[in-house]
Amino acid sequence: MRLALGISYRGQAYYGWQSQPDGNTVQDKLEFALTKFVDRPVTTVCAGRTDSGVHALNQVVHIDVDAVRDTFSWVRGTNRFLPYDIAVQWCQPVADDFHARNSARGRRYAYLVLESPVRPAIEWGVVGWSFRSLDADTLRAAAALLIGEHDFSAFRSSECQAASPVKHLRSITVERRGAYWRFEFEASAFLHHMVRNIMGCLLAVGNGARDTAWLAGVMASRDRSLAAPTFPPDGLYFLGPYYDARHAIPERTPAMDWLP
Repeated sequence: MRLALGISYRGQAYYGWQSQPDGNTVQDKLEFALTKFVDRPVTTVCAGRTDSGVHALNQVVHIDVDAVRDTFSWVRGTNRFLPYDIAVQWCQPVADDFHARNSARGRRYAYLVLESPVRPAIEWGVVGWSFRSLDADTLRAAAALLIGEHDFSAFRSSECQAASPVKHLRSITVERRGAYWRFEFEASAFLHHMVRNIMGCLLAVGNGARDTAWLAGVMASRDRSLAAPTFPPDGLYFLGPYYDARHAIPERTPAMDWLP
């Protein structure tokens, strides 16, 4: 039987999603908990691998199991063996042709930024920080330059393993809520560090250090060395993938109502 599960986690304590020899990744913790719950090895396939320090609100994984449990038992039973900063949010049976990664029609990320002359304390690790003032109109004008299908090599990590740097960035929304800015990205798929590299450039334009012509030149150059430094992972949240309606995969979790 194939099951899909929605996972939320804070990323500060882990070396990203993907399993590593030292076991300190989200995938390692989740597979350990699933294995303890059913008393046999369980492996997972995720919708999108997140980097060290990056959070997720609705990471989708699928597993193939022969253990029979009620769907909510998979949630509560697995959570019993997970650390406090990782939790299964939902579980449901899916068709054998469902694949957490390959069936996804798109993916969404959000980045939260605190605009303040003083660095965050209570929000440490869960928001990015700009000590310079940001301008909403300038940010939106800069973001509009990136929408569409482009070669995003200028925003690609040197460690990226994607077969092609061409991705379709479907939307970027920019909203301000008090001292906090929320940037939301939707694309067919993302390159390694793509959102964090774009964030570095958007904030450089939004705070007046650069202009939109510079950003357009960076995009056209396909040269990572011309772009701004990679922004920290602290405020980056994988909101999750979305699929064809026939799969009936939940696109929201309660944490999405908490996120500003």
